[in-house]
Amino acid sequence: MRVAQPDRPVALLRRSLVRAILALAVIVCGLSLRWYGFPLGLPAFIVKYGGSLLWATMVFLLVGVLLPRLTGSGLAAIAAAIAIAVEFSRLVHTPWLDAFRLSTVGALLLGRIFSLWNLVAYAIGILFGIFIDRLVAKRRAS
Repeated sequence: MRVAQPDRPVALLRRSLVRAILALAVIVCGLSLRWYGFPLGLPAFIVKYGGSLLWATMVFLLVGVLLPRLTGSGLAAIAAAIAIAVEFSRLVHTPWLDAFRLSTVGALLLGRIFSLWNLVAYAIGILFGIFIDRLVAKRRAS
């Protein structure tokens, strides 16, 4: 007779759910920063690169939702690959892609202008995602 692993599937589902909730919170923070940052008088640097940082944190967490068994470094590697691909995709210009980038959704998901500084912001955002993920895991364990 086979004995089921009692908590493993539940633990993975719980981990994905927690990451999804964290991703949603990061999305709300990122949208709030983009929409209200300038009216609140925040410097352009904070609004621009804070949004990029939070975008990468969101990507890290969403990869974690989809792949809950991966370690933090595995998630970080995939999130970094996605972030780099998205940033370098800004160097590609086709009429339909440029039209999508001009929409609000396109600007939020893909951005409009290539910048190596975004890669720095993405790296910091992924590190922030690792930090949040580990912090929540420690609190759940205790």
